[in-house]
Amino acid sequence: MTVVLAWTTTPEGRAAEETAVAEARRRSLDLVVVPMQEGTPQVAADGVQVRVHEPDERDRDLAGDFLDIAAEEDATLIVIGVRHRSAIGKLILGSTAQQVLLEAAAPVLAVKAAR
Repeated sequence: MTVVLAWTTTPEGRAAEETAVAEARRRSLDLVVVPMQEGTPQVAADGVQVRVHEPDERDRDLAGDFLDIAAEEDATLIVIGVRHRSAIGKLILGSTAQQVLLEAAAPVLAVKAAR
């Protein structure tokens, strides 16, 4: 059982990271970090076992790959950062967060950045 984090370097991603670490600590679970953009996650999580699970670079469905990883890791909780987007923006670009919210087998905690 794990907490699975969709890691990004955005303000929403940093808020999600803080929340995921706190939830993993509170629940005494491991934290699995899945990078959703290029870069190497450096998650500070004293007292929490942290593992990085890289998505398949060849896969073009980032949300689907993330959901597969969450299922493989037997996620107790999924934590994602979200930001406001217009309806047109969602229609044209799609929404990874929306796909995760609708298709995840585990509960999803959606975190917004502080204003």
